[in-house]
Amino acid sequence: MTDTVDIRLRRLEAADSGRVLAWRNLPEIRRWMYTDHLISQPEHDRWFAGALVDGSCCYWIVELDRRPVGLANLADVSPAQKRATWAYYLADPAVRGRGVGAYIEFFVLEHVFTTLGLNKLWCEVLVENEAVWKLHQAFGFQREALLRQHAWKDGVPCDVVGLGLLAAEWAAVREDSRQRLQARGLPA
Repeated sequence: MTDTVDIRLRRLEAADSGRVLAWRNLPEIRRWMYTDHLISQPEHDRWFAGALVDGSCCYWIVELDRRPVGLANLADVSPAQKRATWAYYLADPAVRGRGVGAYIEFFVLEHVFTTLGLNKLWCEVLVENEAVWKLHQAFGFQREALLRQHAWKDGVPCDVVGLGLLAAEWAAVREDSRQRLQARGLPA
């Protein structure tokens, strides 16, 4: 058994604005986002102000050893339709490969299906970002769509994989997912 890793997700706060803008403008983050241009301060300020108050969204800062390292979010949360969409990124390359993404995945799935009581979680991932869509599949997500030329990156059309997970599917893999995290010394 390895030492336990200290990973937490905390709600986005006003004081996070500068950090999040810097992260969003990192080439290695923009590479995988739909928005790939440099985001200006006014554009970010409009987005960030909405992120803090929009009831259909939820943003978390990911912390490793109490140090901010990334962002996770739920969007289009619809209690009436019992679904939401989600995404995340790790801005600090030094934390990749340490199980932080797996912890984020587990945290968000627990929040969506246990806390919010939704029935479906959906995400879209650039087809080239194979590591992320395979991580989603390891947690039970099913590939539901190939969205051809759905996004444009640097003027080139890109395909996107659409993945969905239903509450019943999560219930079937939840305990195995928890045990995989615990075996890596991750909180679950």
